[in-house]
Amino acid sequence: MRKSKFTESQIASILKEAEAGAAVADVARKHGISAATFYAWRSKYGGMAVSDMQRLRELEQENARLKKMYANLSLDHELLKEIVARKW
Repeated sequence: MRKSKFTESQIASILKEAEAGAAVADVARKHGISAATFYAWRSKYGGMAVSDMQRLRELEQENARLKKMYANLSLDHELLKEIVARKW
């Protein structure tokens, strides 16, 4: 997953700036992001506090690590099943 150049607090401030009434195009241009990025952030982080956003990012990282661990264990399990199933 690509690391964002914006921190959670920066993303929250950008979203709040648009909620305050500024045009999305102006906010996006001011901060150097695309309108699509803004709308993706709004759909993902809309209504969250900065601490919630940090916790979400931590959970996503932990989930990715666990998925990788599961994939490795599953592969090991399949290899062991093949070894046991062989006829000597």
